[in-house]
Amino acid sequence: MPIKESYIYQVFWRRFRGNRFAVAGGIVVLILFLVSLLAPWITPYDPDSLDLYQVLMPPSADHWFGTDELGRDVFTRVIFGAKISLKVGFVAVGIAVLVGTVIGLVSAYYGGWVDNVFMRFVDIMLCFPTFFLILAVIAMLEPSIWYIMIIIGLTGWMGVARLVRAEVLSIRERDYIMAARAIGASDLRIIFRHVLPNAMSPVLVSASLGVAGAILTESALSFLGIGVQPPTPSWGNILTSGKDYIEFAWWLSLFPGLAILVTVLSYNLLGEGIRDALDPRLNR
Repeated sequence: MPIKESYIYQVFWRRFRGNRFAVAGGIVVLILFLVSLLAPWITPYDPDSLDLYQVLMPPSADHWFGTDELGRDVFTRVIFGAKISLKVGFVAVGIAVLVGTVIGLVSAYYGGWVDNVFMRFVDIMLCFPTFFLILAVIAMLEPSIWYIMIIIGLTGWMGVARLVRAEVLSIRERDYIMAARAIGASDLRIIFRHVLPNAMSPVLVSASLGVAGAILTESALSFLGIGVQPPTPSWGNILTSGKDYIEFAWWLSLFPGLAILVTVLSYNLLGEGIRDALDPRLNR
């Protein structure tokens, strides 16, 4: 690794680990990721197995988060729901980052009418209420986790495009870009070798924050009954089944609600920490 890159990494890591909230958020995100991978080995119960003799049992040593109206273990369904929610978050944000980065990069690098066309398209997309647009599209399609991931990704790229465009507008005027053009480097080489690597900082921050937003959107859609369909566990549809019993089975709403809260908060803290660590104006 070149000395300059090594130094930048050291500065980033020093700033990041100095932010206790960001470190805590990163640890929780890592734990959630491990839990989602190891879910089948963490709990002895199957998320879809019914036990009509254990219906609506409160939290106990056998069922840490209690059971639901069909006798299913809520703890098991919550940790299997983490797998679904994180999958939706990562895939949706991956699509949004890919589309937003390409549009922002091309728009800023070439400028002129290309920039005008792309940015007017971004403005048009921003005029639509995103959540209602997602509702309308999903209502016309068969409910599917893949549709949800694709639609969330295709309606969430505009912020990434604007961030990348702003960064590239600054980078393209720097001396090393001018030097690359002077020696005859092609546009593709300049974009992928010099521009894109130096424009990734805001993308990383946007991706971290975007995962939290995608998880919230998926949970809301599942809560409304047009997201992940039962019996597949999702935090949103677990909340849906719990709302009918909230007066005497509080655990059905409390634990999936806490899972959403902790996950979204952790990703937000992680994203804020990455943004602060990458900000050259902060001298810590």
